[in-house]
Amino acid sequence: MNWLSSSSGVVLTAYHPSGKDQVAGDSHAKGGDEATSSRRYGQYTMNPESSTKLSERPPFDRSSSQDSLDEVSMEAYWTELENIKRSTENCQEGQEAIVVKEPDEGELEEEWLKEAGLSNLFGESADDSQESIVFLSTLTRTQAAAVQKRVETVSQTLRKKSKQYHIPDVRDIFAQQREAQEKSPDDSDLRSVGTKENEDQGKDDQPSSGAVDNKEPIPRVPEDIPASETDINLEVSFAEQAVNQKELSKERMQKTRGNDASLPSFRLPKDKTGTTRIGDLAPQDMKKVCYLSLIELTALYDVLGVELKQQKAVKIKTRDSGLFGIPLTTLLEQDQRKVPGTRIPLIFQKLISCIEEGSLETEGLLRIPGAAMRVKNLCQELEAKFYEGTFNWESVKQHDAASLLKLFLRELPQPLLSTEYLKAFQAVQNLPTKKEQLQALNLLVILLPDANRDTLKALLEFLQRVIDNKEKNKMTAVNVAMVMAPNLFMCHALGLKSSEHREFEMAAGTANTMHLLIRYQKLLWTIPKFIVNQVRKHNTAHQKKERKAMKKLLKKMAYDREKHEKQDRAANGADVPQGVIRVQAPHLSKVSMAIQLTEELKASDVLARFLSQESGVAQTLKKGEVFLYEIGGNIGERCLDDDTYMKDLYHLNPNAEWVIKSKPV
Repeated sequence: MNWLSSSSGVVLTAYHPSGKDQVAGDSHAKGGDEATSSRRYGQYTMNPESSTKLSERPPFDRSSSQDSLDEVSMEAYWTELENIKRSTENCQEGQEAIVVKEPDEGELEEEWLKEAGLSNLFGESADDSQESIVFLSTLTRTQAAAVQKRVETVSQTLRKKSKQYHIPDVRDIFAQQREAQEKSPDDSDLRSVGTKENEDQGKDDQPSSGAVDNKEPIPRVPEDIPASETDINLEVSFAEQAVNQKELSKERMQKTRGNDASLPSFRLPKDKTGTTRIGDLAPQDMKKVCYLSLIELTALYDVLGVELKQQKAVKIKTRDSGLFGIPLTTLLEQDQRKVPGTRIPLIFQKLISCIEEGSLETEGLLRIPGAAMRVKNLCQELEAKFYEGTFNWESVKQHDAASLLKLFLRELPQPLLSTEYLKAFQAVQNLPTKKEQLQALNLLVILLPDANRDTLKALLEFLQRVIDNKEKNKMTAVNVAMVMAPNLFMCHALGLKSSEHREFEMAAGTANTMHLLIRYQKLLWTIPKFIVNQVRKHNTAHQKKERKAMKKLLKKMAYDREKHEKQDRAANGADVPQGVIRVQAPHLSKVSMAIQLTEELKASDVLARFLSQESGVAQTLKKGEVFLYEIGGNIGERCLDDDTYMKDLYHLNPNAEWVIKSKPV
């Protein structure tokens, strides 16, 4: 199986002369023990036979993504790539590659509009575009520009193809959007909470000449990080921030060399209305979040002059059972028949457990490969015995388990980072600053399918635990990123090939992106507040439209509704006075709690009061088993974090109900 182009094969040969490399060589094929390596990170040495002078290595230009990677540390990447190439010669052969279809003109933009929930702006359903007009009314300036650009391309393409169905003029669409905005009620309460940071950002976000121009890429200027820029602003659109950053970047040309220590310590400022994480929202709202995240990601790339192209994989026939080379969704379906509610493949979980049981202090963990033939045999044995429960895990050596874990990732029919967004992940390296790279990764993580995202989260958490033992295992964040990047980004199934120069550039870039994924993983599963507020705004506009349509029906139902409300008030004891919320736990208690709102009251205080009750189910529950939810009003459903200030949230969503319940599995 050919991982690299012929030109890049020369590169690998220059680094690792055939037959003399000390890892994954012929001794492994004969079933020997783990390879012994003369490479020690921090004390990097090589055997004379396999060393090559630095001057003999092909030259390459250093880009901003390579600032944290020197030429010596890149050896880990090329060693891993060579190990992968050799292991594929011994493992599952003949696996069918995914055929990536080259889209026709306009087809990519048409698919993009569908993915963004805007398919009824064109085609046979173009006459019924009112829902999309409501959605467009929630977009920022840069988001609207990104949509307009794609609509124009699709419109031109459809006209060329002389499609019979209605082709709306893009000017008509956005004219309707502006009209809808003018008629919409005051939504100032749904905008970002008026913090000083937001006010300052508002000053910075004035339109610049050219607004969106992706013809001339911005010079890649490494980010100079003063202490004041370590906060990640989630209240203002990332693309809007980037418009301002473009102007500042012209004045900031000082380069900084990065390493493990110099990556900025980004943090999320406290948000009084609560931080929203992936998994906190109801499915219908999460769907809108994904639409908005795609539009925002595209707008960000447009502003920064970076090309963003989604891949479209043609479906191929894959095995419908097994462990390796099985689609994640198929694997989870068979796992859920064994263990209901499973979100991460059982084999993946077990391989991580097996590695951890062997101690995370083992030197060279993840870097030193297992014996190639032994790994192949274990792979076949697992396929036959894993689900039967007869596989002997005690006989598996730690480095073999690590090799199996990486093999599992590589053999996925579609990459863990998804076929659609793999190129977008790779393009992160081309964004000018670390902050913008982090913002893009945040949006990309949101866009991943649930199965991919959950598995990626488990992987990153495991990798961080490996790094936490770096004093013993010699595996720093950079080292781990080097070793894991080829396993996530070099998807053999896609048959990716590139030039030698591109190979070097991609190696440094993907290793850098892998490093960012590991380092900032706790931030990446956060849904930006500006996107949550856009969902709230959309829900409010949609509800207004529905209320108007249902007005006559509601009049007929007025008597029954009034009767029902009286019964509710009787059951709850009394009407809720101003400044008081009523908290219910319908599945846990028949009694609701009336709680006075104060400036300092948090969600954790509400939960503590509920759990302190001396009767009912509450006394058997512990913190972490139930959560406080905001339900209804301008949001479908949202799980609140402990530090949510209830009075601030109440002002943002006064029509919400407050419910205590367990989180769905």
